[in-house]
Amino acid sequence: MSVKAIPDGYHTLTPYMTVRDAARAIEFYKQAFGAVEKGIAHTPDGKVMHAELRIGNSVVMLADEFPEFGSLSPQSTGGAGMGLHIYTEDVDSAFDRAVKAGAKVDMPVSDMFWGDRYGKLSDPFGHKWSIATHKRDMSQEEMKEEMLQQMPMPKTA
Repeated sequence: MSVKAIPDGYHTLTPYMTVRDAARAIEFYKQAFGAVEKGIAHTPDGKVMHAELRIGNSVVMLADEFPEFGSLSPQSTGGAGMGLHIYTEDVDSAFDRAVKAGAKVDMPVSDMFWGDRYGKLSDPFGHKWSIATHKRDMSQEEMKEEMLQQMPMPKTA
């Protein structure tokens, strides 16, 4: 019997997040992004040592902070060094759902020059998220033209 190097249901890249109060974060991700628990392992004292959630067709792994092992959340380090991006069929509904669950709006949903309807959020645990629905396939030239229309460059002397 052959073992798959990448298990079924996983992709080449899987985010692993460190959060403060993982149990609360898991509940937030369920409400905000429709996450489904795949499994959770706890330490003897009840902290989340490892959890796996499915959001859409992707897995997100997460754990509580373990400062003694150098595992710190954005709340301990002073900010998120990366963000997570979700493509969905209905960005407006998904965005509203996340805001109602407690996410902070960093950039409202709007049509972007690269063909996506797109918005950005911060979750209560310090992680950054963007959510989009792809609306138009565009060439590089079309994107450049749209970008210049949306973001006119200042004239130089």
